[in-house]
Amino acid sequence: MTGDTFSIIVCVKQVPASETVETDEGTGTLKRTGVASQLNPFDLYALEEAVRIRGRLAATGCSAEVTALSMGPPQAEHALRYALALGCDRAVLLSDRAFAGADTLATSYTLARGVAACGRFDLILCGTKTTDGDTGQVGPGLAELLAIPHVCYVTSVSGPDEGALTVERELDLRVETLVVDLPCLVTVVKGINEPRMPDLEQWMAARERSFKVLTAKDLDVDIRRLGLAGSPTRVVRVFPPPKRARGRVFDGDPEDAVSGLVQVLLEQRIVGDGGL
Repeated sequence: MTGDTFSIIVCVKQVPASETVETDEGTGTLKRTGVASQLNPFDLYALEEAVRIRGRLAATGCSAEVTALSMGPPQAEHALRYALALGCDRAVLLSDRAFAGADTLATSYTLARGVAACGRFDLILCGTKTTDGDTGQVGPGLAELLAIPHVCYVTSVSGPDEGALTVERELDLRVETLVVDLPCLVTVVKGINEPRMPDLEQWMAARERSFKVLTAKDLDVDIRRLGLAGSPTRVVRVFPPPKRARGRVFDGDPEDAVSGLVQVLLEQRIVGDGGL
């Protein structure tokens, strides 16, 4: 592969580190203030895959660049610095109060405008989902807004070669091998690789590096499509599932246990005499 530098963008997100999070009853959004945060674990696999692709290209004499892109509050810089420590060449943070409260569609739109601000790209990598949303919608939504092909749940990436990427993904009953034209977007699953851990020297170097922060004014956006106001979906209520009553156990002699179970099923009209 020859020509311009191969450009990879990895979308990352800072998420609550705790499994116990609270929701704002008025907006239906997660309360993030005062909650410890971390880089979304699924994004680690996307970052690792990007760095590996860059390494493969370097081995053939081709140059490549990896950019970490995130949308979030100023605190999200910690996720981007971690991405830099893992080997990203540069980082871009989309941060503005106008972006707050965005659902997956508004998030996809904002990221799409952020991608456009980054310039030319060949490949976008995303984690399959985030631990705070668990929808898996932002990657495909971003690809649709950019009008590029996408493949989700990818377990293996080969290439790039001759303007295309070869990927595998596991479905319920089969494994698919697909050749996708570039530029494209791929979401990768946990287990596609073994993410590296930055050492102290890499982490200290990342803390000293600068990165670009873009606000709504820096992007070519329709303000009506941003944040909570631009979100067509809302979380109305979040609650734990009701506790299930403890089931009844029929033990002892197998014949007596079966007879007891049948009697209960008949009494509760779960089955009728004709069904036995």
